[in-house]
Amino acid sequence: MTQLAVHLVVNDPDTAAAWYAEVLGAKETSRLPLPDGRPLTVELLIGDTVLAVAGEWPDRGLRTPATMGGTPAAFHLPVADVDAVHARAIAAGATEFEPPHDAFWGDRTAQFLDPSGHRWAVNQHLRDVPAEELAAQVAAMFA
Repeated sequence: MTQLAVHLVVNDPDTAAAWYAEVLGAKETSRLPLPDGRPLTVELLIGDTVLAVAGEWPDRGLRTPATMGGTPAAFHLPVADVDAVHARAIAAGATEFEPPHDAFWGDRTAQFLDPSGHRWAVNQHLRDVPAEELAAQVAAMFA
């Protein structure tokens, strides 16, 4: 397990696991079934990060961001081609949060909400930006 593993509440663990595999290249590593055969959790690996997904249990306080009306957090994932991942996500049912664009900090980036409402930012590093240039960009944005 990496230093930090992520456990997400999703609409349906099977559907979410397939979505993350299709869109983000996740690989399933294990699953824990309930007595009726449905998965309690499905464990995935994205790069070296463990991502476990489990379904909603409202009576236990486990709800998706979509159910709760949104999320203040975003998962950032480095990818080789932001435009391709963004297009794949939208085609697979994601909601666009921010279209692909070249950001002032030197990355091509885009953000989308997965079907359960989790926000994903995909980033493709384009260039290193000197600290002075970053500071000038931020100052101009908030002037």
